[in-house]
Amino acid sequence: MTQSFDTPQATRTTCPYCGVGCGVLASPQPDGTVAISGDPEHPANFGRLCSKGSALAETLIPDRRLLHPEIGGARVSWNAALDHVAERFCETIARKGPDSVAFYVSGQILTEDYYVANKLMKGFIGSANIDTNSRLCMSSSVAGHVRAFGSDTVPNTYEDLEAADLLVLVGSNLAWCHPVLFQRVLAAKAARPSMKLVTIDPRRTVTAAESDLHLPIRSDGDTALFLGLLAHLSETGGIDRAFVEAHTQGFEAALRAALPYGDLARLAAETGLDEPALRRFFALFAETERTVTVYSQGVNQSAGGTDKVNAILNCHLATGRIGREGCGPFSVTGQPNAMGGREVGGLANQLAAHMAIGNPAHEDIVSRFWNAPALPAKSGLKAVDLFRAVHEGRVEAIWIMGTNPVDSLPEADLVRQALARCPFVVVSDVVRDTDTVPYAHVLLPSAAWGEKAGTVTNSERRISRQRAFLPAPGEAKADWWQMAEVGRRMGHEAAFSFEGAAAIFREHAALSAFENEGTRDFDLSGLATLDEPAYEALTPVQWPVAADGTSKRRFFADGRFFTPNGKARFLLVAPAAAPATSPERPFVLNTGRIRDQWHTMTRTGRSARLSAHLAEPFCELHPDDAARIRVSEADLVTVETDHGSVILRALLTDRVRPGTLFAPMHWTEQFSGAARINALVPARTDPVSGQPASKAAPAALRRFEAAWHGFAVSLHELEPAGSAYWARARASGGWRMELAGTAKVENTEAFARQVLGLPETAELLHYADRAGHHRFAAFEGGRFLGALWLSPEPVAVSRAYAVSCLSGAPMESATRFRLLAGRPGADRPDPGALVCSCFGVGANDIRRAIREKNCTSVSAIGRDLKAGTNCGSCRTELQGLIDAERVLELR
Repeated sequence: MTQSFDTPQATRTTCPYCGVGCGVLASPQPDGTVAISGDPEHPANFGRLCSKGSALAETLIPDRRLLHPEIGGARVSWNAALDHVAERFCETIARKGPDSVAFYVSGQILTEDYYVANKLMKGFIGSANIDTNSRLCMSSSVAGHVRAFGSDTVPNTYEDLEAADLLVLVGSNLAWCHPVLFQRVLAAKAARPSMKLVTIDPRRTVTAAESDLHLPIRSDGDTALFLGLLAHLSETGGIDRAFVEAHTQGFEAALRAALPYGDLARLAAETGLDEPALRRFFALFAETERTVTVYSQGVNQSAGGTDKVNAILNCHLATGRIGREGCGPFSVTGQPNAMGGREVGGLANQLAAHMAIGNPAHEDIVSRFWNAPALPAKSGLKAVDLFRAVHEGRVEAIWIMGTNPVDSLPEADLVRQALARCPFVVVSDVVRDTDTVPYAHVLLPSAAWGEKAGTVTNSERRISRQRAFLPAPGEAKADWWQMAEVGRRMGHEAAFSFEGAAAIFREHAALSAFENEGTRDFDLSGLATLDEPAYEALTPVQWPVAADGTSKRRFFADGRFFTPNGKARFLLVAPAAAPATSPERPFVLNTGRIRDQWHTMTRTGRSARLSAHLAEPFCELHPDDAARIRVSEADLVTVETDHGSVILRALLTDRVRPGTLFAPMHWTEQFSGAARINALVPARTDPVSGQPASKAAPAALRRFEAAWHGFAVSLHELEPAGSAYWARARASGGWRMELAGTAKVENTEAFARQVLGLPETAELLHYADRAGHHRFAAFEGGRFLGALWLSPEPVAVSRAYAVSCLSGAPMESATRFRLLAGRPGADRPDPGALVCSCFGVGANDIRRAIREKNCTSVSAIGRDLKAGTNCGSCRTELQGLIDAERVLELR
């Protein structure tokens, strides 16, 4: 079926993680494994993959898959499940109207899935109550684009990042969140050292460490900063008056609002930046024609996110730096198909094909094209408001597809309560062990990455195919098929008689072309007649793809926008109110991502390699704050807001500003007992976009007073056994777990057996000392089963060595006692904490290469150990280890 495009050994597909949209070659092997490599022909990555992409094969494990439809926990047929869903939705609509039901979908489903979901809800159920988890990551960018450009148009390409002479990264840890894109940037900078990189971020991230200038801005200071920049551009003659007069409107009013921020003393006070740094940034921006500003969640996830976006767009419009090579504002998306969702109207205030609810002309076009009986007259409920409506009983039936809102939404405990109260919850998912699944009345098994086929669109508007290379297990089905079948059962047979993904794509493309005539940015008219073989062979293509061949790489080079008069709009913007800290809540909590995990770990948590870099939830805390509240490195701490509390491992670092905290949002109750960070985040939202403010929650922090700490490894999944704190992760050959408790363990041997899940026949070695340290190792028939170390303080054991003992090889007596000590012998060097996930290289491996092989540069380490030579995300850590060794030598 794909002979014209694929080889028999490899299938060309697209990575399911971030919005970079990397091409992947997937090759099923005779032993049942899959070989994964980057696609050298894909224009997003040219063969590179990050640590997550490189480990995709490790996530394709069969355990915990949802394999059959279920109603009330009992297996049923697809017909029974789909009939039940259709009947309950129809009954609820008949009783309380179409707005009493809702869909909540995901930026990880395919464009074809998204299209059918929106067509069903908006065109045939007659409600706009369909929103997506993309609301949480890029809806402020959408709103800012629409306000300024008249359309949700990303004007740039990835090549512009490489062509720019100045790249400004705002609220974007590109090195960890979009690693392949960052490596393209660093390669361009290495080839052209005059290129400058500025990072604007409260934290000194890996991205900031690689930059020429880091501006450690105060939380929510971005709008003030770009207001100050606009004022500076006006004062220094940096405004492109010809462009502004010919192609924009509202400039003078926007400038008047910005002028007070030209006072550097005031601006320094509002942003937390010193005046010399402000002057340097302003001078770089004013003097550099080829400037691209990349922004991501640090901008979008704010109660003033849309104004932040428009503050950035104002500066680019004022200088005319848009639509040309190496120029422009560039929103990079967090999910693989956030852009595809925007194309089909995935947000509650949108219609398909970049048309809008509330625009009578757009509503008429979509209604006639779909032959829709009841298009909604108003926007639907955005994500936060949607789950509030579920909680209040205004929405009585909800279908959740490919996302985990019990962990990902702010005030996540309220979301949990909402689903517990909801009369009818449907969940379509791949695995059965998310924190959302227990609240489903109906479970529908979906095909996963590698099993489903369709398209995704990356951050530069490039459409790529995801192709199946594995059979779907059990009775798993594509999400679009599930929704189409329900649509047919609800009485809309003709509208949902799709024969496959290609037919859906053709309809999607045809709608983009319908009565368009250049009035709308989104145009796939050149793809509207793709037959099945052409769809299967589709190579990555950037939209617009016009039927007449007039497609363009960049938007707005001609100064024409999609507003009624064709002119871009300057917006009056104002800085968001600073987080309201208090003596009880003196810290500002910032949340985000880490290098090797993804969202709520339903996929990455299945890989031992990805779990090895940062294996437990943590909180970054400035050393000065730690000293004041008597917290030491590796202590456990409780972080608390008005909405809940979590227990995390303290990581003392000057990467964060004093008075601020950073904690990753990935951990769920599947992996830790008390680390659901979004349960702490207040549901404050941007008034325009409805996007939650996830970056600035007032918080308190105190030391968690543990009576004992533990670390365990096992061939089998470990049990917390009532521990007050625990965090488990997959490890090579088994599992690992950190744990702690507040009450003394009276029977330590019984506790060890419970944690390790030992059979009665297992032999348990036990060593204890007078200081209260206990060490256990379990064996059966000479085979090592697991080990547990207990201590009054954080356990000092080589985690890498302990995990390596899970290899299954029989242990001699000497080795067994060495294991109890938690340290390898001289014949087995300890690799140390993992640094390079791509090649499994530890910190001690790197230190030995520096000391013994004189590897005193990152490139030398790469030649010797391969570390840093794939995605490059660990290069800053490598340099840090080199620098540390130099300091030791000087001593």
